Amino acid sequence: MRILVTGNQGYIGTVLTDILKKKNYEVIGYDIGFFEQCNLNKINKDFQQINKDIRDVLIEDLKKIDAVIHLSGLSNDPLGEFNKDLTNEINYKATIKLAKLSKSAGISRFVYASSQSMYGISDISNELDEYQSEKNPVTEYAKTKWYAETELNKLNSQDFSVVSFRPSTVFGVSPRLRCDIVFNNFVACAYTTGKIEIKSDGTPWRPVVHVKDVCSALISGVEAPKKIISGKAFNVGIKNGNYTVKQLAEAAQKAIPGTQIFFSNEHSDPRTYRVSFNRIFNELSDYYKPQWDLNSGANELKAFFDDIKFTKEDFLGYKTNRLICLKKDYLKKYNNKLQKI
Repeated sequence: MRILVTGNQGYIGTVLTDILKKKNYEVIGYDIGFFEQCNLNKINKDFQQINKDIRDVLIEDLKKIDAVIHLSGLSNDPLGEFNKDLTNEINYKATIKLAKLSKSAGISRFVYASSQSMYGISDISNELDEYQSEKNPVTEYAKTKWYAETELNKLNSQDFSVVSFRPSTVFGVSPRLRCDIVFNNFVACAYTTGKIEIKSDGTPWRPVVHVKDVCSALISGVEAPKKIISGKAFNVGIKNGNYTVKQLAEAAQKAIPGTQIFFSNEHSDPRTYRVSFNRIFNELSDYYKPQWDLNSGANELKAFFDDIKFTKEDFLGYKTNRLICLKKDYLKKYNNKLQKI
């Protein structure tokens, strides 16, 4: 099977392409290359690579492709807020364009990497499910994910299977590691400074999931029978995978003994949500088998930091922080694509 992975040079995509290759899939990467140089470790490049902006995708790029796993996009809340029009253009409009072209090209499966950010501000007394729970996206990133899901479902058909996976906040090692997401940030901060600063009061809830388990979910969208995935959305996480921000900090502290936790209360984060993962465990139990928890993920990060001799400069630098990376001078070679940023 030939699988096109968009955003393959990002945090998740780098791990996903490696796993797909090990499972003997033929992988074609599609990425503009903004984060190509954000590698902290060796990268597997033994596959065909298309270096293009997702907004410029053509039907010719999709020839002889059996399935698309779509990860490409501006990838988090701060980055999405930086230029809302551009976020909408890339995360929403380009996603729908890609899906329509994929359907026209005869591709049979379209796997969309969505987000639980769409739940936004919610009643934390109940765990949120995929359909009954209200969507309250706060940021432009979250809004584009929800709008794209809604439009993609209209394209679902017998010959073109669309499935959306909504990962929890991702953590864990990738050669293109991100330290601008909460648990990775806490472990990296503890490792390089001996301190963890919580800018809220620590009470907001965040479901979390390991990057390799996210990849397992996305691959299930390719491997599971169409009849059990088509037109559906699945929250992606682990059992007992809802934590407060304070609990996440304490898990990082456990992995890095001696770490101090303090609360600066610089701002109050309105986003808080607890999520149910019953659907993915009940309906995709033969395909989605998460292997990681917070403790194993934190220990993995520490071992990775030891191995690469991770420094405070690495933690604060462009390689592990996406917004800093996009502003970096070396990206001026993409100036025609960055004029709106």
